[in-house]
Amino acid sequence: MSKITLFMAIAACSPAIAQPQSMMSARPAAASADGLEPARAIIADVQKIVTPNGIDETLVLDIGGARQVVNIRGADKANPVLLYIHGGPGSVEMPMAWSFQRPWEDFFTVVQWDQRGAGRSYALNDAAKIAETLTFERYRDDAIELIAQLRARLGKRKVFVLGHSFGSAVGLAVAQKRPDLLHAYIGMGQLIDFRENERVGMAHTLQRARERGDEDAVRAITALQPYPNSGPFTIEQADAWRKWANRYGSLAGQRPDADFYFASTKLSPLYTPQDRADWGKGSAFTATTMWPRLADISFTQLTRLEVPMVLLLGRYDSTTPSSIAADWLKRLHAPAKMLCWFENSGHLPMIEEQGRTLAALLAVRPIAAARTPAFAPSAAAAPYCRTS
Repeated sequence: MSKITLFMAIAACSPAIAQPQSMMSARPAAASADGLEPARAIIADVQKIVTPNGIDETLVLDIGGARQVVNIRGADKANPVLLYIHGGPGSVEMPMAWSFQRPWEDFFTVVQWDQRGAGRSYALNDAAKIAETLTFERYRDDAIELIAQLRARLGKRKVFVLGHSFGSAVGLAVAQKRPDLLHAYIGMGQLIDFRENERVGMAHTLQRARERGDEDAVRAITALQPYPNSGPFTIEQADAWRKWANRYGSLAGQRPDADFYFASTKLSPLYTPQDRADWGKGSAFTATTMWPRLADISFTQLTRLEVPMVLLLGRYDSTTPSSIAADWLKRLHAPAKMLCWFENSGHLPMIEEQGRTLAALLAVRPIAAARTPAFAPSAAAAPYCRTS
């Protein structure tokens, strides 16, 4: 992954999201020519939604004045809607979704969204014109506007929101501003405070480097000071320490890298090679523009939510250190709370521990029909999911 961190890595290696066949056919043939077309066709066929009330569509929607790509998949449109808000900024997860999402689609109508400036949405807008719109508040409001469109399109009063990494900050902001739109909020790799996130993550990585006698890492990380406390707050600085954290299991808890995750994008039926190239451009553009604007975003003073709250945390995650979110949850007042620890995961429990992630989501699902919000972990989820 060279210099690319968790936030930029996903973008640099990523493919784009797949659109409906009508949209795909409008692209130049060269955009799809990489020799992997037969493999993508097989995966698309295996994952085809064939149920009578199923849905599989990819749309270009106007959201907050920017054209953005959205994919909607599910076996039964009567199921609750789950909006997945990807990380980054700019690190779309639609291209990897084929590798973990299909079981979710039996129980939820799952929505993947390439945010403004990211993935397949990058080429749909003039980057120079939308650069000034890349603010945290705009991402939050885009999500709220998308939920409004999904409610109208799918005939739902509320949705579940699952935010991952940077997307977890966006999702939490949505839950704070518009709890009336949500059945529950689910945070995976939850970000609470950007500067504190960098402080704790860097300190943990520095400790691991010293324990391993990794002098190159020690020098590289200490050289970043006074980041993140003062001075410039850039994605290059964030990348510089995550380069080492990823080797120590921060992204994938039991592996020295997450190459398997990024490589899976090459087989996404939703992304062409050109989409993947756009992902890299969009990720670099978005992360570079947005990161300095995120320095002082914090939810440490948020102590009450009017919506049920769930955290899915990887034990090895120092990309967004799980300890920060777990401590914050203890102080939070909410109608219902559930914390699930993934003991063998870093930042990617949805792919590192897929069965346990599904079991956790199934513990959340009944809230959509409940009069009184309460989580009910099954026997499978109970050992690692605790309610309060």
